Amino acid sequence: MKRPFVTLEQLKKITEQYPTPFHLYDEKGIRENARRLKRAFSWNKGFREFFAVKATPNPTILKILHEEGCGTDCSSYTELLLSEKCGIVGDEIMFSSNATPTHEFAKALELGATINLDDITHIDVLEELGTIPEVICCRYNPGGTFSIANDIMDNPGEAKYGMTREQIFEAFRRLMALGVKRFGVHAFLASNTLTNDYYPMLAKILFELAVDLRRETGADIRFVNLSGGIGIPYRPEQKENDIMVIGEGVRKVYEDVFGPAGMTDVAIYTELGRYMLGPYGCLVARAIREKRIYKHYIGLDACACDLLRPAMYGAYHHITVMGKEDWPCDHKYDITGSLCENNDKFAVDRMLPKIDIGDLVVIHDTGAHGYAMGYNYNGKLRSAEILLREDGSTKLIRRAETPEDYFATMIFD
Repeated sequence: MKRPFVTLEQLKKITEQYPTPFHLYDEKGIRENARRLKRAFSWNKGFREFFAVKATPNPTILKILHEEGCGTDCSSYTELLLSEKCGIVGDEIMFSSNATPTHEFAKALELGATINLDDITHIDVLEELGTIPEVICCRYNPGGTFSIANDIMDNPGEAKYGMTREQIFEAFRRLMALGVKRFGVHAFLASNTLTNDYYPMLAKILFELAVDLRRETGADIRFVNLSGGIGIPYRPEQKENDIMVIGEGVRKVYEDVFGPAGMTDVAIYTELGRYMLGPYGCLVARAIREKRIYKHYIGLDACACDLLRPAMYGAYHHITVMGKEDWPCDHKYDITGSLCENNDKFAVDRMLPKIDIGDLVVIHDTGAHGYAMGYNYNGKLRSAEILLREDGSTKLIRRAETPEDYFATMIFD
């Protein structure tokens, strides 16, 4: 059974100060998880996590992770600015983008970020800008499907990201001719995997590619970026990944592939978002309406503008009715928001305890790609973000939007 990281008594106090809905983050859990990841890869001297800013673009969160030794993985101009405003610059930034506007490359170069080229044509853009960095990374797409134990995990051949094998070899040669001195390789082949085998299998593909690239081009390869893809168990019956087992699996592949090649000084990088933050955030809402027609509906004061994943992907997010954690789940509900869209549902035909108007509801695992995917359809205003500190106190880390925010970019004249 999933249990919230916050109690009903704590939420009652928090809601006296901050009205629902809001996203709540667990500082203690975030820090402990970052330290666990670091321990799992402590065997690699150059290891670094570049947190995927897109998952949770909040300055307080980025600073907490930076204190724990994490850099940032940025994918846009604004994310680069956010990183800069948090004091995270230089090689603490990995800039992984695609179909990238020229001015975004320029900003990444200005900050001294490590650029991860998604396409071979982007070399031309760097030439146009007149700046070829000494360190650069290239993103690889092996094509086809990616399988583990005959189960298809994802379909890289249909993905828009990365270079073919032929292109990445050509890119290395061109970049070396232009003065690049040190390289990295990167790939992202599957999303939200719930298996300890994903990272070791991805590592084998990238390690062998790195060995071939060095042998055939003479390139000095300094790091391999395993990107993201380590998932979290959204459903209570799903088994959690074991990051210590994952780290050890990568270590074994590292020794098997890089040992004979004399490349045991290559650093390992990761770009995790969901794994770093997902379980350590929740959406707190209140039941405000009940409707019985052909189905039994409970309407919350939150909507898909606060958490898009269920509406967009049909994604499961566990729901706890606070104070009724041990009650029987003997009522079938659709849990909805108030948007003029029928897919504005956090749960469909979900068996839950009896919900009364005014009950506080926690929607689990929204710490990554929760608030970040918010929007303003129907003129809905995005909620606040609150940090539950390690000492049990709270801190407002993003205020709720106001109508003035919504109107700020409109031109009425």
